[in-house]
Amino acid sequence: MTASARFLVLDGYPAEHRGPLAANGGTLAGDLYLRMLHSCMPGCHVDILFPADADCVLPSGQGLQGYDGICWTGSSLTIHDETDDRVTRQIEFAKAGYEAAVPMFGSCWAAQMAVTAAGGKCAKNPKGREFGLARKIAVNAAGLVHPMFRGKKPVFDGFTSHEDEVAELPEGATLLASNDFSRVQAVDVSHKGGSFWAVQYHPEYDFNEVASLCRWRREALTKQGNFASLDDADQFIGKMQALYEDPASSHLRWQLGVDNDVLDDGIKQQEVRNWIEVKIIPRLNG
Repeated sequence: MTASARFLVLDGYPAEHRGPLAANGGTLAGDLYLRMLHSCMPGCHVDILFPADADCVLPSGQGLQGYDGICWTGSSLTIHDETDDRVTRQIEFAKAGYEAAVPMFGSCWAAQMAVTAAGGKCAKNPKGREFGLARKIAVNAAGLVHPMFRGKKPVFDGFTSHEDEVAELPEGATLLASNDFSRVQAVDVSHKGGSFWAVQYHPEYDFNEVASLCRWRREALTKQGNFASLDDADQFIGKMQALYEDPASSHLRWQLGVDNDVLDDGIKQQEVRNWIEVKIIPRLNG
C-alpha cells in the first residue's frame, strides 16, 4: 500500500501581486497547484509557502527531507533580475532542493528556475509575451521516450503567460518540447543528485485563470501588442470566461481554436501524473 505523499508548493508570486490576481477573479497560484495535486493524487498532503515574501521561512535539512516532492508555480517576477532578493532567495532554495534530492516539478517560472539554479540562463523573449495558449507544442525525439510525456500526444496546446524564456540550458538538462514561440517548452534537469521536471506552459490553468490574468493585465497586454485595443482584450476575456462556464460550446471552441488538450484535465495534467508515478510513488515505496 502506498503511503500518502507530502508536497511542498512554492507560490512564486509576491504579496503585492497576489492581491490584484485574486481581485480580478483569479485563483492564487499555490491553490491551483494544491487543487491539481489533490486531483492527480487524492489523499496527498500539501503545504503552501510564499518564498518571495521576506518573512517566509523555507525548510532546510530534515525539514526539507520530510517532503516527497516540491512543486513550483508561476510568478510575476523576473528571474534574471539579480538585484531582486525576492528572486535570488528562491534560486538559492532551488539549489538546496537539488542538493537534497527531493524531486521537483513546476510550470512557467519553474522552468526558468530549474535552469537558472543549475547554471543556465534566462532572458526576455524578443518575440514578446506568449499569452493565452501556447500553440503546437511539439515533443522532440528525447521527449518521445521520456516518461514526462508518456500517454501525451506529440503535438498539443497548453495555457501560457510569460515574456521571459530559457536562453541557455545548463549541463545536465534535456530539452523535451518546443514550439515556434519558445524553444524550451519542457525540460528535465538533473543537477547535484537532484531532479527537476518543468514545463513553460501551465497544466494547472483553465480558461477562468487566463481570463482573470487578462482582466488584470489588459492594459499592459494591449500595449505589448497582444491585443489591438482594450475592446479587443475585453472580447477575448468574454470568450474565455464563456468557454470556462460552458466547455461544450462548439462555436466558442471553434472560434478560439481549442480542443480537449486544454479542456480535459486528464489530458492537460498528464505530465504531473507521470511525475508522481515516476518520481514520487517509488520514493514512498522505497
